[in-house]
Amino acid sequence: MYRTKTPTSAKWLTAAATFGLIAVGVAGAQVPAAKAAPAAVAAAKSSDPTVREIEKYREALADGNPADLWEARGEDLWKRKRGPKNASLEKCDLGLGEGVVKGAYAKLPRYFEDTDRVQDLESRLVTCMVMLQGFSYDQAKRAPFGSPENKSDMEALVAYVTANSRGSRMSVSLSHPKEKEAYAIGKKMFFHRGGPHDFSCATCHAQDNIRIRLQDLPNLTKQEPAQRAYTSWPAYRVSQGELRSFQWRLFDCFRQQRFPELDFTSEGSVALTTFLARNANGGIFNAPAIKR
Repeated sequence: MYRTKTPTSAKWLTAAATFGLIAVGVAGAQVPAAKAAPAAVAAAKSSDPTVREIEKYREALADGNPADLWEARGEDLWKRKRGPKNASLEKCDLGLGEGVVKGAYAKLPRYFEDTDRVQDLESRLVTCMVMLQGFSYDQAKRAPFGSPENKSDMEALVAYVTANSRGSRMSVSLSHPKEKEAYAIGKKMFFHRGGPHDFSCATCHAQDNIRIRLQDLPNLTKQEPAQRAYTSWPAYRVSQGELRSFQWRLFDCFRQQRFPELDFTSEGSVALTTFLARNANGGIFNAPAIKR
């Protein structure tokens, strides 16, 4: 069994202080109306003409999502034998048993006994690539975010796995002490103020009816907007021509706020994801989505 030493609460709090001083920019994270009726209904009821027009734009975008291409490539990567051990990921346990992908993402992050850690999808995929396929950690974590010239295997795998949870209800558990710890630290990170702009995640995402330019900022402390936002990631970004994961969303928000780089699959990123995913419990997962 593969095990790693889990950081103490004190170390996690240090990580929270280091990484949590930023607005978590899941801004405007709404499921396109063409794929999610609740979003369309909410827009139809809105008295704000701008909200209604934005929703029409999202509905138009949703007709033919290029994320399908990432999903297909991810399925090939999942089944292809690779790495020093010449093995596929078909025995990777995402929490529901070896090789089970259907519905798995809707229950992540979660505690895994073999690593003695709470892991999100990307950190779990890294573990499987190391243990099953024989890649080193550096190799497994290399190029997690793609570009038009250099496509990311990780983003393709994320697209494949998450697509297999479409229609599943979010159900992130806090039954294990380390899951409760991750949630508590993620919450601290969300509300902690600091940095050059004296920001916190809550600065942008703990209020109702606020917007930056034409992008609405969902209140992630409330169930309905948290569900609507979280369940629409990962997403294909039209402006970038790339599919982006939730780890990327957090990373990019840190970058925009001029904060220290959020390390891919770090304990801080997983803790913050745990807090946000748990707040979305009960929502119907409907991604990969498509965004501007």
